[in-house]
Amino acid sequence: MARRPLPRILSSGSAQIARSREIARTAADSATDVLHPLITVFRGLRKLAASARARWAATPKERRGPALFAVAACVLGIALVPYGPLLALVALMGAAAWKGRVRPVAGTGPGDAETARLKGLYEALVPYFSVPEDPSPLFSHGGDWSAVFEEHAFDGDGRLTRLRIAYPPYFTDGEPAARARVEQLLHVKSGRGREYRFDWDEEGNRLVLNVLPALPTTIAAQRFVTVPGETVLGFTDADAARRTVPVVSTAGTTEDAPAVVWRTGPRSTEPHLLAVGRPGSGTTSLLRSIALQALPHGDVLIVEGGGTGEYACLAGRAGVLAVECGLSGALESLEWAARETERRLVAANRARQAGLPVPEDVRRPLWILLDRPGVLGHLAAADGRPDPQELLRVPLRHGRAAQVTVVVAEQFDDADTLGEEVRSHTGARLVLGPATPGQITAVLGAEPHTTPTPDVPPGRGYARLGNGPVVRLQVPATPDPYDDATSDAHRRAVLDLLPERRPVPVTEAAGPVPAAAPVTTVFEKVPAAPAPSPAPRAEPDPGPAPFHAPVPAEG
Repeated sequence: MARRPLPRILSSGSAQIARSREIARTAADSATDVLHPLITVFRGLRKLAASARARWAATPKERRGPALFAVAACVLGIALVPYGPLLALVALMGAAAWKGRVRPVAGTGPGDAETARLKGLYEALVPYFSVPEDPSPLFSHGGDWSAVFEEHAFDGDGRLTRLRIAYPPYFTDGEPAARARVEQLLHVKSGRGREYRFDWDEEGNRLVLNVLPALPTTIAAQRFVTVPGETVLGFTDADAARRTVPVVSTAGTTEDAPAVVWRTGPRSTEPHLLAVGRPGSGTTSLLRSIALQALPHGDVLIVEGGGTGEYACLAGRAGVLAVECGLSGALESLEWAARETERRLVAANRARQAGLPVPEDVRRPLWILLDRPGVLGHLAAADGRPDPQELLRVPLRHGRAAQVTVVVAEQFDDADTLGEEVRSHTGARLVLGPATPGQITAVLGAEPHTTPTPDVPPGRGYARLGNGPVVRLQVPATPDPYDDATSDAHRRAVLDLLPERRPVPVTEAAGPVPAAAPVTTVFEKVPAAPAPSPAPRAEPDPGPAPFHAPVPAEG
């Protein structure tokens, strides 16, 4: 049977209804545009009235009468002023228009890309924070990520900068291996090339991830505000340091920077220091910085195993006993340091037994800076001579009581050559340059709370003083001022800290001098005339001569 066509009124009715709705919508939009100022003013008046009602309700009853009287006086004053009512009406309309404006609503939740990143991170954490026996797991495939990610923040590139995670109580957060797996996953999923800090709250079952900003590299060598016995190793995060030190950056600005301060002396718990790093990591710059801070209050003995001349700027300076680069000189210097330590111990013991103060030469600190002892050890073994580290046994064991401080710097390639004495008596530890978490833990004795990055500037690393926490560190820039690659600002900063050079002694030329005869030295040139032989000195033998004393020529 053929279908009959619909009546005309039914076939065209839907089109007419749609057209009527479009006309009504257009008219409403036009009316809204025309009446938008009035709508804004009425919305503002409603808000002002609500604010006035709330303020009136919050006013105590005993103060409502004076408030009404003050309002009535203001209204009367406005009414008596010429054009007062008109101006009051204009001001009211302006306030209502400002109060009733539509403010743009700021987005409070994550965007689509950020939501996708959070979902992916949630799914990746499911195998670590869930077990099949859990009847209502916090982490499950396809679950709600907003229930466990309590806080989250992103940077301008859409990468995480902060994340607070709630994990189940049965997770083994007390095991370093389990925590390391979660930290490695978060590091990979949140973006490489940045340094993350993980704070575990075992009591509350919370994990907080923060992206740490890079430590500033604009602090160069300078006179730091410290007392004798304190050495600034470098600078760290504000929440990881107990004190700040005023510094001047390379830009010329002065600020208070959180510093890692190492205390030495008889009351120090970590009297000696060990620094380990890769080539170019900044261990030599660290030793130069320590030497410049120690010279105003003590004497410094430098033994360089690398033989690259990195400490040539310190040679011949006041307070620098010697800068030795060869094996023979290094062994003689360290032998003298061992005997000097014993002499100080004996002198201090005699003074205490006699009830006298400790002599001044014993109270003056002595610093022994040993760079690359592994190289000297190889040379000594090939030559059949004792290892220089064996000569450090006395200064390391008794240096705290004798005001002797030992600082050793070595590279990871020769770290296995460090003797047991060095390992057991260096309570202050530093790791500079790029290093794996395993290498950092092996040197410092504890794992860092941050993820080390593969690319770091010289002098960047981690420090741990005794049993304290592992903190980030940036050593102040102290390059070799004689290096052509050093900038003018850094060169001038180091040269300004160097002490004056000692006058070069000149030995009078009076023919061959026997080896046993005393040597007379003057500090200015004299006419080349024969001089009488000097008489032997009557003062007692002061012991072994320092290494900067002149050596008589033989023959």
